[in-house]
Amino acid sequence: MSQAALASPLSLVPESPILSVADCSKMYGPIVGCRDVSFDLYPGEVLGIVGESGSGKSTLLNCISGRLKPTDGTVSFAVKGGDLADIFSLSEPERRRLQREEWGFVHQNPRDGLRMRVSAGANVAEPLMNLGDRHYGTMREKTIDWLTRVELDIARVDDNPKNFSGGMQQRIQIARNLIHGPRLIFMDEPTGGLDVSVQARLLDLLRGLVRRLGMSAIIVTHDLAVARLLADRLMVMRSGSVVEMGLTDQVLDDPQHPYTQLLVSAVLQI
Repeated sequence: MSQAALASPLSLVPESPILSVADCSKMYGPIVGCRDVSFDLYPGEVLGIVGESGSGKSTLLNCISGRLKPTDGTVSFAVKGGDLADIFSLSEPERRRLQREEWGFVHQNPRDGLRMRVSAGANVAEPLMNLGDRHYGTMREKTIDWLTRVELDIARVDDNPKNFSGGMQQRIQIARNLIHGPRLIFMDEPTGGLDVSVQARLLDLLRGLVRRLGMSAIIVTHDLAVARLLADRLMVMRSGSVVEMGLTDQVLDDPQHPYTQLLVSAVLQI
């Protein structure tokens, strides 16, 4: 399948992408992290990236979120004004500003995305401080609003994250990443390691927030049920390359590539 076919957008989306990835590759010496990945992401769209462990999906996510520089290819984001700019051509301060103001990143392990020595409220409010907000009352009000949105008891706003369960810590991390109104959010296995019942509640929460806020999102997951629930389009990776891409229901209900067929059949047999 050609990269042009893999990169074809949804039929009913704005003509200008918010993120454009062209021939993105990452090599670790002779070892392939990801190879020649191209796609466009549109405003308000959620893209799921699936594949088994070692398929390259996390490497790709780190490249397109600016955390890891690709060996080849470009990752371009629609900066303020609408023009696409290669994020790796930006200066380090400019790229950090982008990550701080325009993007969010939800880690699989919430401890990687939280400051465990300060309160839940301070964690959620910190992005506002990074953007220059210094009014305590305003920040407190916004923090409580977001803790309510992620269904946390506001009476615990001053509790330390280490005193919360893993699922509750993930909710704090989500609030921390959304409070400043990012245009794009990256999620790396956001429900990984959680009990099934906790996963279900968290997925319902994420789906509602993403849709109501109209943000663009890229979610990496090995769980096809998570992808079906959250993603508009699906990218299937194997050995660092994209083997299939299309509308989520289309890919999962009528997979074309043998590897995708294997993934889907494995889930059906469980």
